[in-house]
Amino acid sequence: MKALLKKYEDKAPEIVFNWKDSETEAEGWVVINSLRGGAAGGGTRMRKGLDMNEVLSLAKTMEIKFTVSGPAIGGAKSGINFDPKDPRKKGVLERWYAVVSPLLKSYYGTGGDLNVDEIHEVIPITEQSGVWHPQEGVFNGHFKPTEADKINRIGQLRQGGVIKVIENPDFSPSVSRKYTIADMITGFGVAEAVKQYYTIYGGSVKGKRAVIQGFGNVGAAAAFYLSQMGAKVVGIIDIAGGLINEEGFTFEEITKLFLAKTGNTLEAENLIPFETINQDIWKLQTEIFAPCAASRLITQNQIDEMINSGLEVISCGG
Repeated sequence: MKALLKKYEDKAPEIVFNWKDSETEAEGWVVINSLRGGAAGGGTRMRKGLDMNEVLSLAKTMEIKFTVSGPAIGGAKSGINFDPKDPRKKGVLERWYAVVSPLLKSYYGTGGDLNVDEIHEVIPITEQSGVWHPQEGVFNGHFKPTEADKINRIGQLRQGGVIKVIENPDFSPSVSRKYTIADMITGFGVAEAVKQYYTIYGGSVKGKRAVIQGFGNVGAAAAFYLSQMGAKVVGIIDIAGGLINEEGFTFEEITKLFLAKTGNTLEAENLIPFETINQDIWKLQTEIFAPCAASRLITQNQIDEMINSGLEVISCGG
């Protein structure tokens, strides 16, 4: 298996699209590992320091995901090396999607990812560039629909899909806040993966201790659903700092933290400074670890510390 994975990792991608912004220092890549089934899919992320190798690695991961869960298409990813807090972000995204729109109409489907919001950025900005929906390329390349079928299917996505507001209080921390499926779905998947692990290998999520890395849409939602299942979130680490409660935060406390976060950042009065929590959190007794921040932030030593403290399962959301 390791030999097969190494062969897969080393194989060059079919398409690498490189873009340098004419108005800022931003640089972006679309990496399409393969056009298996006529199309490829993968979200758009933005962070300062991102490079092509990060995008390539994520594209290969996307292809594995599609192989397991379908549809039978190739893996892809878009990444932009730019500070998402820069006020010029919107203009960068507008120019980016304008140049990749031919791919998005033909054989590539995208969505939100790290620091790029599906509802408020991807969908409206791609629409400005003449793309009916960010998944239009997958429809055209993979499903090859008739024009009538395409209009019908994309119409359904534009009216519902990930932009649908969650109305069931069991799946939303606050129905009145009008959280959408896009806001919650990845974190839900992280929590469900943990649940399925224990279903298959024995035991229960209830009472298990969990550490969450990152408290944006994915990490906060993962914490919400894991806590709802009965897991005890004992630690949260975010770029701004973190929190530790070795007895486990209550579901009500996790919900309150979710509702109090600012954008993708954890907010709390008693926030532990990052330098301190980054030393302490990996030593906590925990069975579940959910990395939901940027890629490649975890070190081998940190994983080893968690394994020595009883780690049983890692469910990746970042």
